Formats: sequence, structure tokens, C-alpha cells
Amino acid sequence: MSSQVLSEQASVRTFVALVRAHAAATRKLSAELSADHGLTLSDYEVLLRLSRAEDRRMRRVDLAEQVLLTASGVTRLLDGLERSGYVERAACSSDRRVVYAVLTEDGLEKLRIASHTHLAQIETLFRTRLDENELDDLTALLDRLEDGGEELACDPPD
Repeated sequence: MSSQVLSEQASVRTFVALVRAHAAATRKLSAELSADHGLTLSDYEVLLRLSRAEDRRMRRVDLAEQVLLTASGVTRLLDGLERSGYVERAACSSDRRVVYAVLTEDGLEKLRIASHTHLAQIETLFRTRLDENELDDLTALLDRLEDGGEELACDPPD
């Protein structure tokens, strides 16, 4: 077998391992977040991004792009967060076509409470499987695959 074929097989195995690891971690962390706080990982990410945005508001279309959802997907997600009182809609005074998602005080408080257990669960998930050097190596390797997107810490601002 040629070295190119072996290399392609290694790349495919690596990709499959990455996808499977992502799915397992996401499934576990999402189940814990949902059980503890009634939030999905996507809910948490939306609350987090809004908490870090200027005036805790973002155009819905920009939010959809940042959390990798379609316009209809972010609408469904925001509808649930609105019903819970964590997010509200706001119109743009200069362009009626623009609608903002705005993090409420209740939403910020929910994020702060959820972040304590969620961050601890992330720590447990990784630290029970990897030592400090392995975590550093894995982070460095994954950073090389990234396309240069913004780094987003998982905890809300103070």
C-alpha cells in the first residue's frame, strides 16, 4: 500500500475519532446541562454570546451565524428562551427589518448559575481522561485545524 493511501486512512481515522469524540462530549454535557438547568448547549451558547455582546444584544441573523444555526433554527431556539424570560426581542429604530435578541437580567442570572456546574462538568469530562500535558497537546492540535474564529470562554462576564 502506498504511503499516500496510508496517510489518507490515518486522516479518515482521525476525522472519525474527532467526530465521535465531539458527539460523545456534546451528548454528555448537553444531558447534564439540561438535567441541571433546563438548557441545551445551544441555549447556553446563545446566552453566553449575548452576555458578551455590546449592550447584551445582537441582531438575530448575526447570532444565528455565530452559533452555526439557520435563521429558522435560531428563531425556534430564541422563542424558547423568550418564553422562559431569558431573552427578549427588540426592534431597530433605524431599520424595521432588523430584530435584536436581548439578554434579560433573568437570562444573565440563569447563565451565571448554569456556568458554575457546566464549567465543572467540562473540567471533569476532560481531566478524568487526560492529564495536563495531553490537554495542552490536544488544544494545540485542534487549534491548528481551526479556521481562525474567535475564542470564546465558557463563563459569563462578571
